[in-house]
Amino acid sequence: MATSISCRAGSIRHTAHSKSAAEPTVALQRRPLLTCRSTQSSFAGQRILRQSKCRCARATTSRSSGFSVRAETSYVMIKPDGVQRALVGEIIHRFERKGFTLKALKMFVPSKELAEEHYKDLSSKPFFPKLVDYIISGPVIAMVWEGDGVVKSARKLIGATNPLEAEAGTIRGDLAIQTGRNVVHGSDSPENGVREAKLWFGGDDDMVTWEPSLKPWLVE
Repeated sequence: MATSISCRAGSIRHTAHSKSAAEPTVALQRRPLLTCRSTQSSFAGQRILRQSKCRCARATTSRSSGFSVRAETSYVMIKPDGVQRALVGEIIHRFERKGFTLKALKMFVPSKELAEEHYKDLSSKPFFPKLVDYIISGPVIAMVWEGDGVVKSARKLIGATNPLEAEAGTIRGDLAIQTGRNVVHGSDSPENGVREAKLWFGGDDDMVTWEPSLKPWLVE
């Protein structure tokens, strides 16, 4: 006797058969999918996906954080000049069009201590005090983006540090002129992406765990 479990999107049907030789074998039908109803549970109001033998139980969130198991995290910040020049919408739009997922966003004027901690690797540089003053001179848009290869891809979207060396089509290549006013920051490694996200947002409670409905059409 066969027992079937249907996925949420009706995308895969698994058929389990008894050992009776009289019953025919039914092939799996594979289509784009989301998650299987049988693998979902909740804890503290957050959806958690449990691993199982079901092919449709693809983990999309970690067990205890707002970060994806497979995807990278990048911290992206629209700097005070980008905010003052009303470039916020265009910059966010470029990341959305690429297909990355926005996990957190806030607008505020950062403290000097926060800016110094963020740029601590540059603390020995002669331009460090000027850089800190620039970052705290007005509101910034702090964001966390998630996606496969998001760190490297975000750096390409943003362009070279010096806007005059950035390629046309990049954010800095199209929208900035000078290194000291280069509009936007993006994490330079997956490790720094996680570190900076936690530094600016304080923890996983500020991360929104959600799954875009278009994700099956962006990644396999």
